Amino acid sequence: MPNTSAADQTIIELSRKKIGLIILGSCAFVAIGAWMFQLDDAAIRSFGRFRDPTIVHGVGLASIAFFGLCALAGLRKLFDRKPGLVLNSSGIIDNSSAISAGLIPWTEIKGAEIFEVSKQKMLIIKVTNPEKYVARANWLKQATNKASQSMCGSSISISANSLKISFPELLSIFNQYQQRYGKAG
Repeated sequence: MPNTSAADQTIIELSRKKIGLIILGSCAFVAIGAWMFQLDDAAIRSFGRFRDPTIVHGVGLASIAFFGLCALAGLRKLFDRKPGLVLNSSGIIDNSSAISAGLIPWTEIKGAEIFEVSKQKMLIIKVTNPEKYVARANWLKQATNKASQSMCGSSISISANSLKISFPELLSIFNQYQQRYGKAG
């Protein structure tokens, strides 16, 4: 449950349990990817639909790389002691993921949308200068933010996956603060 103080600030902590499950899931996909990558051509050709060794090995390698990075990011978040999300009269301080946006002032927030992929909902924050948030990251985060920008219209996405609240609670809290402190219209 979020903490609210007298200074009209809501602090939402990171959920160590949810982050642990993300790490375990990522490790499982790394293991599956490693298994796919080590299969010999004869074993692959005996499969039903997927008989091309190049594709199977490529998917295995991509799985190792992507989910390996997810596991490393999860491990880093597991030991992060900063709150996952802070909402106050100044704006939002996002520390909810490996590509967190940091401080997003209400004066720069144009609005928000819900984006859903495979039943996974994310709060997409629309800002007046999205390039600013892409540029303040390292090259890997910039690439991820650019992909997010083209896929869902903003480089800033907040999921409840690593937070100690559900997505409906996240949306409700965001809407309350946006009504109070966000730009009109």
